[in-house]
Amino acid sequence: MNWLLAKQIRGRLTAWYVGVLAAILATYLVVVFLFQYRIVASQIYHDEVQDVETVEGLLYFESNGKLQLQQNYFSRPQSHLLIDRLMEVRDLSGAVLYRTPNLGGVSLGGSTMPGEGDSSFNQRIVRMPDGSHVSLISHLHTLQGHVLLIRLGYSLVPFHQRMKQFLGILLLAFPVALILAGIAGYQIAKRAFVPLEEMARKAKQITASNLHDRLRIADANDELGHMGQAFNELLDRLEQAFQQLNSFTADAAHELRTPLAAIRAVGEVSLQQPATSERGKEAVVSMLEEASRLDETISGLLLLARAERAGAVGPNRFSLVDVVHEVAEVLEVLAEERRIRLVTSVRDEEHNAVVTGDRSLIRSAIMNVVHNAIKFSPVDSTVQITYSVSDTASRTIEVVVQDQGPGIPLAEVDAVFGRFYTGSSKNGHESQSTGLGLSIAKLVVERSGGEIRFDRHTQTGARCVIRLPAHHLRETS
Repeated sequence: MNWLLAKQIRGRLTAWYVGVLAAILATYLVVVFLFQYRIVASQIYHDEVQDVETVEGLLYFESNGKLQLQQNYFSRPQSHLLIDRLMEVRDLSGAVLYRTPNLGGVSLGGSTMPGEGDSSFNQRIVRMPDGSHVSLISHLHTLQGHVLLIRLGYSLVPFHQRMKQFLGILLLAFPVALILAGIAGYQIAKRAFVPLEEMARKAKQITASNLHDRLRIADANDELGHMGQAFNELLDRLEQAFQQLNSFTADAAHELRTPLAAIRAVGEVSLQQPATSERGKEAVVSMLEEASRLDETISGLLLLARAERAGAVGPNRFSLVDVVHEVAEVLEVLAEERRIRLVTSVRDEEHNAVVTGDRSLIRSAIMNVVHNAIKFSPVDSTVQITYSVSDTASRTIEVVVQDQGPGIPLAEVDAVFGRFYTGSSKNGHESQSTGLGLSIAKLVVERSGGEIRFDRHTQTGARCVIRLPAHHLRETS
């Protein structure tokens, strides 16, 4: 799945989007955390300064010289300003004059440091014997003629715990935000590429038979529209070149027929001349054979050019079973000459299914296949033509031509439909073949919306299967 996403552009875009977003979010989280840490630390400092100033107003010396802190300024114990504060007051000699009970007799900040608290509110972080850290403020204050060093500290344990919770929330939201952003980014990229997928699907449907089709462009001003326009312009050039090639083939074939007919006429006249020597007659006969072969090739090229111009749906609607019978009657003479039995088996004829297309082209396609089977069949063999109708959802007409010849090697099953392909015939018929019959049949059948193939699993001979779409079965039954 990951490999598939990496192969898709939208997958790579999503990965880049998530990666960039992760970098931005990580930077943002670090900045937010540091900013929040600095704000809270600054707030603690200000609170400590205010507490020191408050303490300065609450300290007093008793008559016996003992330093005390007024405890009657609050109304409730939970409102005590210094209930969770750590405080220690010393004189300039370092003697401790007052210490809050929550210190448990432990010194706050150690011995007095030189110049501590003499200028302003000195802040530092100290470590207590239990390992916890305290934010400590030191300040000198004069009370009743005595200079006092006031130390007031906040335990940083609650602060660190809250910052850890805040960091945990940020880290938990980080992957969730990435996953949601990745899903949203993938969907956005997928939606953005919908027009491209439609163009690709349409482009796959464009073949030589429908070169006139063009891609549908939703917006000609965006990048996909520019690409679609460029592809349509390419199709314009291809269609024009294709039409020129077909026209050239047809024109060249027409131009060749006239001199070829003249050559054949001259040759036939020469054969009838008694003065022609035997060697000359052999040369003329050979020339006429080649001329006949060239004529067949030209006929095939003309037929190909005509089939190329034909659309998938022709103007005629006709019964294919009639065409099969007609082909069998025409080729029966040739089969008898070669001592081959031509057997036609029609199934489901009562459906009277019809096909739509160019009747003469389809007739030529079937005739080429049957003629090819007769040509490669041995003497005293059978060529079976089977016609059947499939009354399923596909609604197809199937014509199967089965011979008892040498068959087709598996490596050549598809190649036999190539133009001018004569292959490696086992009966030595390749020299008599133009190599266009099966290619014409394939072109015509496919232009008619059908398919033609040789069965790869046939054990004896060759089995050619032609399928054409049936139309209006119920209307004509």
